[in-house]
Amino acid sequence: YLGVRGFGRPGDYNSRILLLVDGQRLNENIYSSANIGIQSPIDVDLIERVEVIRGPSSSLYGTNAFFGVVNVITRWGRDVQGVEVSGEAGSHASWDGRATYGRRYPGGLEALVSATYGESDGDDDLYYPEFDDPETNGGVVEDSDGVDIYKIFARLAWGDFTLEGALAKSEKQIPTAPWGTVFNDPRTRSIDEQSFVFLQYDHTFADGGNLNSRLHYGYYEYDGDYAIDYAETEEEAPYLVVNMDDSDGHWAGAEAQYTRKLMRRHQVVLGGEYQSNYRQDQANFDEEVYLDDRRDGDYWALYVQDDVRLLANLSLNAGLRYDHYSTFGGTLNPRAALIYSPLEKTALKLLYGEAFRAPSAYELYYHDGEATQKANPELDPENIRTYEVVWEQYLGDHLRGVLSGFYYEIDHLINLKTDPADDLLVFDNLDEVEALGAEVELEGKWENGVAGRISYTYQEAEDKETGALLSNSPKHLAKLNLLLPLVRDMVFVTLEERYTSARDTVQGGEVGGFAQTNLTLSSQDLVEGLELSASVYNLFDKDYSDPGSEEHFQDAIAQEGRTFRFKLTYLF
Repeated sequence: YLGVRGFGRPGDYNSRILLLVDGQRLNENIYSSANIGIQSPIDVDLIERVEVIRGPSSSLYGTNAFFGVVNVITRWGRDVQGVEVSGEAGSHASWDGRATYGRRYPGGLEALVSATYGESDGDDDLYYPEFDDPETNGGVVEDSDGVDIYKIFARLAWGDFTLEGALAKSEKQIPTAPWGTVFNDPRTRSIDEQSFVFLQYDHTFADGGNLNSRLHYGYYEYDGDYAIDYAETEEEAPYLVVNMDDSDGHWAGAEAQYTRKLMRRHQVVLGGEYQSNYRQDQANFDEEVYLDDRRDGDYWALYVQDDVRLLANLSLNAGLRYDHYSTFGGTLNPRAALIYSPLEKTALKLLYGEAFRAPSAYELYYHDGEATQKANPELDPENIRTYEVVWEQYLGDHLRGVLSGFYYEIDHLINLKTDPADDLLVFDNLDEVEALGAEVELEGKWENGVAGRISYTYQEAEDKETGALLSNSPKHLAKLNLLLPLVRDMVFVTLEERYTSARDTVQGGEVGGFAQTNLTLSSQDLVEGLELSASVYNLFDKDYSDPGSEEHFQDAIAQEGRTFRFKLTYLF
């Protein structure tokens, strides 16, 4: 799960971050989730770079661009020019393999296709003290943490046209016994499958104008198996049943964006998009059918953005977008940035933005026959307003520093709560949140190959009504990344240090702060076309936990100890 600027709700499905792959929206239409873990359709080896836009960006991107936008840019066929194979192995009998073919042909046609398969046994001996009882195996989960994944990605490009698509499926056992499931039962698992395909036309005209348009289709399916004991009393013999969730989403849409420079001072963007969520089905069943909900909906949007140079060293970027949803109506979201450069290597920015997140089909309509959760079709969209000031400074030719301060307010926050009237979980527009924070970062890169980044964030995110800090919201975050060449351009060592301060839990407890160290030794071209790496994660085997969510019996859930990974990549 992703956390941003003090906001990281336990149990959230990353729905307040918009995830793009090569500009294509990946948040699906059932849970609105941004799948970045094993469920991601993109193998990490296919990533060229990752672009992050911080702050609310609904003025250009619409829903889910609440705290930020993450755009994953993938490699092209020209980056491979042949066949590349990769294999890795690591802790818990984990391994995966990848084969990629890519080429740019003399006539301009460019192709890339890649396939990945992997599996892991997971930790075969997990201990949860809340279940430390002889009837629940002394709190130990055995052989119930496994995972299987496969991914396929392909791109074909010629001239102004690009056809791109991906398919991914993952199956993960769930050892934590959430939602009242039977402890230490390997049948409790989740299966995620997601695919997308888009056809893009990107053309620059003689007058400098650019048209980027695309047609797209997406598919997402979630299958959850939950082992449940239906015995009415502890004295009865166990009555074990596998309850099943089945979510099936399909959507299709179109988007067009035109960019043109006008009157020398203006860079104008005009755009519009439409998406039909023509299938949003959710079901829950075992011996009976408790939920068989079939929905559809759509939305359309129009937006405009202007980047105008007011003076030689002063510019204004302003945007406005209107979205209309079949579920709740319309919403208007602006964003503005004033950028001033008093010196060649200095930039000062004043930023203001608003964003929204539409309630997902899961939050609106899911229930399981009132066993653990009920629906709330009256949910309103969430809204955020953010104010930010940024100072960027280049120090010589190799260092760049950034200092920023931010404040945001969230209204109608959708939160999962337990209704005291019936002890059922339900999503509701409960909270109003405000947060204040500051960030400082220093980044450097030198000709000898040394590179590094160090950052620190202070943040306070709290409930406006009670003044209490949000759960899973650390006040202090610090990161250090360092790349050192041992043999120039051939052998490298990379160090990552991350510190997270204490966090409150959903049940009113606290998990302690921790520092985690990751270390990687890698090489390239010791043998032509061969890359090797060896990594150790949580190098000092630090014990730490993350807060549980409303569906967990555990207040805090212990995380991974020391693990390792070896990897080999060869380009023919």
